Amino acid sequence: MKRYNENSFKNSMKLRYDFNNLMDTSIDAKLQDSQFADKVGAISKADIEAMMDKYTLARESLDKKLGKAEYMLAWTELAYNQDEIVADILDYAKKVQDKFDNFVVLGIGGSALGPIALQQALNHMHYNDLPKDARKAPKFFVEDNVDPERMMALLDVIEVKKTCFNVVSKSGSTSETMSQYLIASKLLQEALGDKWAENVIATTDHKKGNLIKIAQKENIKTFYIPDGVGGRFSEICPVGLLPAAVCGIDIEELLAGVAYMDELSKEKNIYKNLSHMAGLLMYIAMEQKDKNIQVVMPYADSLKYMADWHAQLWAESLGKKLSLDGKTVHVGQTPVKAVGVTDQHSQVQLYAEGPFDKVITFIGVDNYRNEYRIPEGCEDIPDVSFLGGHTLNELIQSEYDATEYALTTAGKLNQRITLPEVNAFTIGQLIYFFMIQTAVAGELLNIDAFNQPGVEAGKNATYALLGKKGYEDTKAKLDARPNKNSDYIL
Repeated sequence: MKRYNENSFKNSMKLRYDFNNLMDTSIDAKLQDSQFADKVGAISKADIEAMMDKYTLARESLDKKLGKAEYMLAWTELAYNQDEIVADILDYAKKVQDKFDNFVVLGIGGSALGPIALQQALNHMHYNDLPKDARKAPKFFVEDNVDPERMMALLDVIEVKKTCFNVVSKSGSTSETMSQYLIASKLLQEALGDKWAENVIATTDHKKGNLIKIAQKENIKTFYIPDGVGGRFSEICPVGLLPAAVCGIDIEELLAGVAYMDELSKEKNIYKNLSHMAGLLMYIAMEQKDKNIQVVMPYADSLKYMADWHAQLWAESLGKKLSLDGKTVHVGQTPVKAVGVTDQHSQVQLYAEGPFDKVITFIGVDNYRNEYRIPEGCEDIPDVSFLGGHTLNELIQSEYDATEYALTTAGKLNQRITLPEVNAFTIGQLIYFFMIQTAVAGELLNIDAFNQPGVEAGKNATYALLGKKGYEDTKAKLDARPNKNSDYIL
């Protein structure tokens, strides 16, 4: 039996959510009575209880939509309905490992951030620098921008003939991704002739859009993005699972972690439901306590790109102009990335003594996968010698606890998410925790958490500027823009 099927393993690996330091029982009462009392914004038990009727309605609404593609909630079923897909991914990933030296994801947004986050979390932090017999898989690259220097830099370090390109776009009309596809396919054709398509995998819609048409025409191996799964929720479908499997990550254990968090998220009592409570508390923080910024601060380098992935999920889902009933609301909370201990020396000064407009979300680890002891030395310098005999594990944990203490005593709201250790099971939990938290917050805000009209406006303007047919009216509006005032250009 695999470990993720054993209840003892699952229970020992349960993610923990600690919101003590959001509550008025933890924030210094003297500070609450000061001239800044109205800005501290600590949450009370009464604040939570006052939200119960609204939360119940939001939960009932969300429960009716779960699993349904028409509401873009098909991602809530992905832990259970992908057995055949996972088998196909694992089989093809082995072929990629045997044949290629490099695996390059061509994608942007969720198509890129998720694979990067999983790779950083679950593989060696210098994965590409390891010899192939240690990696047992291709080097991994993600091209998530169209900076020409970046593309040239990639081509400087890969041999195209020995590279598999995974082009990821549900619509096949994503300008950034499809421009990269055109570059890669041209280079492959020049290098391999008629066999070029053997070096390409398409991850796209199963029947609609441009990429599926290209894949069918060129006989490109294809994996499908399910209906009702948006880009920022796609890490637990082939978008994220294929790159992870190619790089040797246990995707079955990852999905088992997702399923475990899904089970926990069905708990009816919100005081026992960590993802729902997290969604409710962030709603209260945003709407009632004027906390317009959420800083996600992992105290593990393995988790630092989870903060980047979370930033897209949170910002694109909750930053909305219109409510579901058409009212102009302009809601949302700005996500910011920080990394402990690094950003104690660059950002924490602001968090501790700056404005009361933030919630700090720490992500910690009980047990790191390695222990490193600090040697004895510099006995004549007490400021240094005291470190000897301790471990880096002790040092990072002490700095974590100290930062939490400093922020709490300064009246700055903070919360902890803790992984017993970083593995595929706990990362699956963390991903799904954030997804459900986002969905709950979206229901409470009464907005569509699954569209992105603000992003579409920018895409349309890009199409117009590049002369795409059908965007002539947009191009005319762009051409009619007033000239910039030269007085304001220095």
